[in-house]
Amino acid sequence: MRKVLIGLSCVALAATLSGTVPAAANPAAGHRPDVVPSMARNLVAYYDFEHPAQGGAVERDRGRSGTDLWLVNGAPRVRDGIRHALQTGQNSAVASNDDWKAGVYSDTGVPSLRAFNAAREITVMGWFKPTGVNPSPNTVTENPDDHYNAIGLAGVLTGDSDGHAVRALLEVINVNGELKVVALGRRVDGAASQTFAASAPWQEVLPPGRWTHLAATFDFDTGEMALYRDGRALDGFYTVTGDPWSLEGEPEPDVTTASDPRGIKIGGSFPQNNVERNPCNCRMDELIFLDRVATPKEIKAQYKRR
Repeated sequence: MRKVLIGLSCVALAATLSGTVPAAANPAAGHRPDVVPSMARNLVAYYDFEHPAQGGAVERDRGRSGTDLWLVNGAPRVRDGIRHALQTGQNSAVASNDDWKAGVYSDTGVPSLRAFNAAREITVMGWFKPTGVNPSPNTVTENPDDHYNAIGLAGVLTGDSDGHAVRALLEVINVNGELKVVALGRRVDGAASQTFAASAPWQEVLPPGRWTHLAATFDFDTGEMALYRDGRALDGFYTVTGDPWSLEGEPEPDVTTASDPRGIKIGGSFPQNNVERNPCNCRMDELIFLDRVATPKEIKAQYKRR
């Protein structure tokens, strides 16, 4: 294992704050031994937090896109068993910009994420381990007793995102007064989103102090979404009635807006580090972004590979 390096260099931090996209590594080629072979062709981005670059400020993408990831505010790689994982979380319960999170952002879109431009399907999956109090105190309000209504896990931004709005996202969010693990998707930039929420309480789905494998699938043509925990589909429900993705009528098939996503967010919103929102006091590992819906068999097989 490489030595864990947690500090952001001044150059890397300045680039992050300005919204600069880190230089992409060469796209991964061939089969990855830690990813189900049938998913390799659609592996747009993959982060295992064993491949640091730029003094530890960047995590190399092992997917085909080469979309390297900034570890914002020195978010550290930590050893957890025989592996390293990303530690995210809130560092101060007052207005600040020091949350540990990760991501990439460009207000003109990230060309290496073009696989999610006019996408028919997306899958987001990974391993997550809550390590502290969630949700965190809300640092963008004046009420000291206020807490965020969501816990950010991992997602792909829209083509017009300010760093918060998403095309495909795994998170925990308030649904009808209860926190739920959800898949949240948006087909058209700037339009309505749809949410598929797990029926069980969020801490049953994502227990504190324990590694859990989560996956969310999005079919923007049929409107179908699904959630999986440790390789098994979760019972759940859609939170929006009607046709929030505007699927009815021509043209077909239905796809997302033809715009490059403005980035990826992990462990909270605004990867460009200009605002704090929905931090996750968590560890994360083996984050996978596919440009198609993974099958139940593939998701179960990926869960069993750890």
